[in-house]
Amino acid sequence: MIIKKKENWFKMLFEWKGSVLPQLLPRLFLLFLFSLLIVYYKSFLLEYNLHINPAIFTLFGIALAIFLGFRNNVSYDRFWEGRKLWGALLNDTRSLARQSITLLNTENDKAESQKFIQLLIAFVYALKHQLRHTNPDKDFDRLISSDLKEQLQNIHFKPIAILKELGLWVKKAKAEGRIDGFAQLAFEENLNKLSDIVGGCERIASTPIPYTYSVLLHRTVYIYCFILPFGFVETLGWITPFVIVFIAYTFVALEAIADELEEPFGLQPNDLALDTMSLMIENTLLELNGEKIEIKKSDNEYYLT
Repeated sequence: MIIKKKENWFKMLFEWKGSVLPQLLPRLFLLFLFSLLIVYYKSFLLEYNLHINPAIFTLFGIALAIFLGFRNNVSYDRFWEGRKLWGALLNDTRSLARQSITLLNTENDKAESQKFIQLLIAFVYALKHQLRHTNPDKDFDRLISSDLKEQLQNIHFKPIAILKELGLWVKKAKAEGRIDGFAQLAFEENLNKLSDIVGGCERIASTPIPYTYSVLLHRTVYIYCFILPFGFVETLGWITPFVIVFIAYTFVALEAIADELEEPFGLQPNDLALDTMSLMIENTLLELNGEKIEIKKSDNEYYLT
C-alpha cells in the first residue's frame, strides 16, 4: 500500500507511482486512435447522419457516474473493513502477549511466554500468507519448531491450526497451575476474537462483488466511451480525441480503482500493506516481551496507516 505525503498541486498532476494510469494507457491510446478515425471520416458521418446528439451523453453520463460511485463505495467498504480487522488483530495479539507475560503465577515462565508470543507472530504471518495465497515456509522457519511446521504442511487453514496450538498452550498452563481459571477465561476470550478476525478476512477474500454486476458496469463504461466521439465530432472537430480521452480517463479510472480496492489483501500498489502490518505486530509483541527491536520498513511496501 502506497501512502505518501501529498505533493503540491502541480506535481500531483504528473504522479505515476500508485496511479492507475499506467495500466490504462493502452486502452486510452486505442480510444484516441479510434477518435482520430472518427474525426477523419467526419464528412462521411455527417453526410449519412451517423452522429449523435451530445445531450444524450450528458444524461447517460450522470447515471453512469452514479453507478460508478456506488461501485467504488462498495469496494472501499470492503477495503476499510479489511483494515479494521487487521487493526483489531494488532490490538488482540498485544492483549494476548501481555496476558502471557503478566498472568502467569510464577516468575520462571519467560520461556513459555516467549513460545506463546512466537506462536502469535506465526499466526499473523500465516493469516497474511493465506489471504495472499503465498508460501509461509520462510516465516515459519524462523518462528515455529520444525515439528509444528511439518504438522502444518498439509493443512489448508494454517492460522486456525496455529490458533489451536495457542489454545493447547493455555490448556497446558491451566493444568500445570501456572494460570488460574479466570486467567484461562481471559485468554479464551481473546483467542475467540482472533478466530472472528480470521473469519472476517476469509469472508472478504472469498466473497467478491457479484461478477455479473462488474461485467455489466465494465461493458457500459467502454461502450459509452467508444460511442462518445460520435456525439462530439460535429462540434469539436480535431479536438475531439483529446476531450474524449480525458472524459474516458475519468470513467475508466474509477472502474479500475474499484477493481483494485475490491480485493484489499492482494499485492497491487493500493492494497493493504499486510507485509508492513505483520512486521509491526511482530515488533510490538517482541518489545512487549522485553526484546530489543530495530524498527524497519518492509522491503516491498511503503508506510503503515
